[in-house]
Amino acid sequence: MTATARSDVAEILAKSQLPSELTAFVDGEFVAPRQGATVLDVDDPATGIVVAHVVESSAEQVGDAVRSAHEAQSAWLRFDPAERGRRMLAVAAAIRADADLLAHMETIDSGKPLSQSRADIAGSARYFEYYGGLTDKIHGDTLPQPAGTFSYTLHEPLGVIAHITPWNAPLTQLARGVAPSLAAGNAVVAKPSELTPLTSIYTARLMVAAGIPAGLCNVVLGRGASTGSDLIENELVRHITFTGSVGTGRRVGAVAARRIIGVNLELGGKSPTIVCADADLDAAAKAGALAVVRNSGQSCFATTRLLVDRRVRDEFVQRLAARMDGLSVGHGLDEPDVGPLISNPQFEKVLGYLDSARTSGAELVVGGERAEVAGGIGGHYVTPTLLQGVRNDMPVAREEIFGPVQSVLEFDDLDEAISIANDTEYGLSAGVFTGNVATAHRVAAQLQAGQIQVNRYTGAGVEVPFGGYKNSGLGREKGIDAIHHYTQVKAVIMDIA
Repeated sequence: MTATARSDVAEILAKSQLPSELTAFVDGEFVAPRQGATVLDVDDPATGIVVAHVVESSAEQVGDAVRSAHEAQSAWLRFDPAERGRRMLAVAAAIRADADLLAHMETIDSGKPLSQSRADIAGSARYFEYYGGLTDKIHGDTLPQPAGTFSYTLHEPLGVIAHITPWNAPLTQLARGVAPSLAAGNAVVAKPSELTPLTSIYTARLMVAAGIPAGLCNVVLGRGASTGSDLIENELVRHITFTGSVGTGRRVGAVAARRIIGVNLELGGKSPTIVCADADLDAAAKAGALAVVRNSGQSCFATTRLLVDRRVRDEFVQRLAARMDGLSVGHGLDEPDVGPLISNPQFEKVLGYLDSARTSGAELVVGGERAEVAGGIGGHYVTPTLLQGVRNDMPVAREEIFGPVQSVLEFDDLDEAISIANDTEYGLSAGVFTGNVATAHRVAAQLQAGQIQVNRYTGAGVEVPFGGYKNSGLGREKGIDAIHHYTQVKAVIMDIA
């Protein structure tokens, strides 16, 4: 590999048959570029080489996309629910058929190792499969009433739903929200991150080919402050789903509150894991290392505060350091353990946190510097980093770093550990490693987070609801719970006397 050229990247993008200048995808086709539009570069974060361009959608184009979706929803609702499900299953099959190409595109776009991209593509197909099986099972209840009265409820679609997705998991985030939205009878306009648009726009085209009506899932392109703002302000948008930073989430939530529409927010995380003295230390060390391996630590779900019983701290740190010290770093297509960070600003941000940790008194055990990668000039690489002696008042323990940085904190008793774990503005996920079942249940009950992992810390299936407490967000994605956020309840009361 060289930093100036990589022939397999060009070949992969050519196979996609996507235009080098990407425009909005509306009504089953790419819109014509408009004169004077802002054009944004899309680079391969492993090399810094520009691989595509995004033509930012105008306010008029965003409006066209929303109107198109609004009109397409009426046709979608005329389909029998089972037929809607069959078409969604066809999308799942189409994603699986193109899984190899999609995985390569995801790696080029986001930098993550190819094996991780393959898992993400498989998960994306599973979302359409799972929710495709629910389309004819979205039902209400009959309610006990006085004699002569009959009452029942219906779950009805909301209308057009705006999905604003992040750069760290482009296709899974798209599928996670779009699939339940369509299953519930809604239409969608999605805005992927301008940094990683490739698989989202490709899959929108794939969906039409698989039988989803043109216009039902449109994609607009551009930055959040422009295209994203135009989208969520559109009067035909009846619900917003946003994944991203807390600051932007607050602004999105304020728009939803002003417009009196629903909102799902998945925001930041600083997820703690408590490692008890009786824990399987190898399993806990594996979980700690996985947090920096998975997408180079660029995951709000990752456990990045390991709270370790002081009695086993030294042994645990030794085991974790051994797992992290040998991790390979490189271009995602070369299947390293850890790929690059998404951009140079993110790279500088991570190094800034490491400087802050050292200044605050944390001890560097492994990594902590720019990673040197053969031919990787222009890439955004940081060595997997392990810090010990971290206190919960340090920025590295309180703020979301979004990089391959793991921190070890200490505790003397379980009450102290739970207190430290909950002492955060976030509450997305948390974990505990212990050999005692009673301890596991006690800790799970007291941790303030939307998902609790016990003696493991890895992603759960599509069937398991996911979302945060506190500043980690509102609402739940995944599982049947997601359907409830994408429908509204109508109650019908009849006099039958």
